[in-house]
Amino acid sequence: MSRTDILTEIKKAEADADAMVAKAEEDKKSAIAEARRDSVKKIQDAEAQMRSSYESAIASEKEALNSKRDAMLADGKTIANGIGSNSQAKMQEVKDFLNKEIERTLNVTS
Repeated sequence: MSRTDILTEIKKAEADADAMVAKAEEDKKSAIAEARRDSVKKIQDAEAQMRSSYESAIASEKEALNSKRDAMLADGKTIANGIGSNSQAKMQEVKDFLNKEIERTLNVTS
């Protein structure tokens, strides 16, 4: 093998090595870009999942509070109706007592 052939092979090997380095750099950049896209997608998916969980938890708590409020309102209405009917009965007792007292006072003076 002559010196020219050896130099030609060396240049060819260097060109091949440069091509391999360039391809490796391109592959590295491509892999980094893909990893960044994947990580952004995973973060967005996690945030969407968190938002969904948060909203469903809020909705279920609102539902529980609404049912508790409705139960308390029903109890309050029952108690208010009881007080109202009880006061009507007491008012009649007071009227009867006042009528008897007035009649007794009138009977004493006459």
